[in-house]
Amino acid sequence: MNKKYSIGIDLGGTNLRAALINSQWKIKERIALATSGIREEALKQIEEVIEKLKKKEGDILGIGIGSPGNIDVAEGIIYDAPNIKGWNDVPLKSYVEGKAGLPAFIDNDANMMALAESRLGAGVGAKNIVCLTLGTGVGGALIVNGKLYHGAALTAAEIGHIPVNMNGPLCNCGGRGCLERYVGNRFIVERAVERIEREGGSLIVGLVGGDLGKVTPEIISQAALKGDKLSVEIWNEVGRYIGVAIAGLANLLNPEIVIIGGGVANADFLVFDEIKATIKKRAMRMPAKMVRVVPAKLGGDAGMIGAGILVWEKMVDRL
Repeated sequence: MNKKYSIGIDLGGTNLRAALINSQWKIKERIALATSGIREEALKQIEEVIEKLKKKEGDILGIGIGSPGNIDVAEGIIYDAPNIKGWNDVPLKSYVEGKAGLPAFIDNDANMMALAESRLGAGVGAKNIVCLTLGTGVGGALIVNGKLYHGAALTAAEIGHIPVNMNGPLCNCGGRGCLERYVGNRFIVERAVERIEREGGSLIVGLVGGDLGKVTPEIISQAALKGDKLSVEIWNEVGRYIGVAIAGLANLLNPEIVIIGGGVANADFLVFDEIKATIKKRAMRMPAKMVRVVPAKLGGDAGMIGAGILVWEKMVDRL
């Protein structure tokens, strides 16, 4: 194979990141811009970053794209995704191949994070991995016997929509008591604000100058690290909910490792200690003993690195 690079694109709801990825899966050049919230503009952005990277280096093997939403990975069609108006039934593979003249591969963004972490990050050496991305929502991905697992309808690993309370609050997916409804950023903030309004006495109030509309997960972490009791309790609760979900996954799948990335994971020991304690308490003895829970290593680069790796692995399989 004489090609030197793949193009990896991470299409997030906020940012579009793209990079040239070499055969050792390292980044050579990168581009980042704010993602347009409109379908046609987002497609043009993808086309533009591909052209810019092709001008940097012409020896391109193919293009990989990680996108939110339910995706037909065989046909490269995005059925639905949040945050981009009209981003439904998008034939992204055929669009990109037609514009760029290169093979293209499309997959879910959480899957791309998992692929990168399994090959280069926290999951190196493990064959059975669960990945969670914690932020506005909760994304998930599964590596089974070293390969991404997509499921019968190609929508596997919607970990954020595992019910952790059958009578819990309504989730955006239409279900009740989903994990995302307890550990998504908005809901963490919502619970913190409700408790402050009811109980008072939190350092959070001073950190936001009395304006509770400015509370963020980062602010709650700052207060917790300063010893604020309410904030510590909020993060402990988040850890318990995540731990309950992982305990179920450990019993079901018996993974070697669970990798957690995204903003909530930055709460570090405030979350991880409680996750581990809950798994030990709630999972069966052998799966609980086997599984390790660790933070992701590749940060914001994971999605585009994974998309670039996807190209190399798919194209090598063809040769």
